[in-house]
Amino acid sequence: MDTRSVKTAPPRDLGRDELAAAVEWYGKMVLARRFEEEAEREFRRGKIGGYLHVYSGQEAVAAGFLSAIRPEDIFFTAYRDHAHALFRGAAPGAVMAELFGKATGLAKGKGGSMHLFDVARGFYGGYGIVGGHIPLATGAAFALRYQQADRICLCFLGDGAMNSGSFHEPANLAGLWGKQGLCPIVYIVENNQYAMGTPVDRSSAVTNLASRFSMYAIENERADGMDFIEVRRLAGRAVRRARETGRPYAVELLTYRFAGHGAADLFQPYRTKEEIAQARQRDPITLLEDRLRAAGALSDDEVKRARADAERVVTDAVRFAEESPPPEPDELFKDVYGAER
Repeated sequence: MDTRSVKTAPPRDLGRDELAAAVEWYGKMVLARRFEEEAEREFRRGKIGGYLHVYSGQEAVAAGFLSAIRPEDIFFTAYRDHAHALFRGAAPGAVMAELFGKATGLAKGKGGSMHLFDVARGFYGGYGIVGGHIPLATGAAFALRYQQADRICLCFLGDGAMNSGSFHEPANLAGLWGKQGLCPIVYIVENNQYAMGTPVDRSSAVTNLASRFSMYAIENERADGMDFIEVRRLAGRAVRRARETGRPYAVELLTYRFAGHGAADLFQPYRTKEEIAQARQRDPITLLEDRLRAAGALSDDEVKRARADAERVVTDAVRFAEESPPPEPDELFKDVYGAER
């Protein structure tokens, strides 16, 4: 199943509540895209230290699932995490300040692009080690049910993490705990076709990544990850199932990143410009915009307003980040398990 060959579903059965939610999340996706575009620009200007991975092209995945969970639910993701934080309600200025390494950042300027963290909103990171967050998310899901809480955990992971031991071991435990109704987690594989520069069919003998979860007694499915409406509907089913049964569920969503793997991936020799152009024909923001227009829920003026609002918010976020102070030297000894001076 290649997302570049999937046709957009017709606008069907869009009720009033679903339309209202889609319009709201359209605006959030527009903001996330503009934020990522500016983040790349600020990196080129030398304002962002460390590294940078942007989410452009994959917005429907995080938006679809984060729109389907409750405020008390929690989630973990990998290092392509800016949009996840924004979608959950983090202040754009605080996210940009974190990228700039400023004290007003989401992690006090000590995490940077790959390690965003917002526990107050149920966001438990942002992890730079490929697959390193999967055991943590699985244990957190077990803890939620062990505490008899009616909460669930989402774990976003990339296709490149599927070949690591840190995927297989927690997946096995999730399957075991799930038999007792003790692991309310939804694994969301964001298959953007490439693990850095390696296509899935060159790194995975089994390219249907969702099917791998079957080895651990975890029910699974794969779907188009470019269509927000369809992702959100799928998310609603998966989240409800995990909450009601305490059993894990897995979804592989076929998506595509429009930018390079990271900020240094300028020339992208592993794929052609024609391939990227073809993928952009199914831009998730454009697809959602078209569906909302067809349903009579979005006008030209509202599209212009969403873009103008995003521009204003991002401009303010950059100004806030630039004007914020760096962390004080004493911050080196705070928020750690132990430190000696």
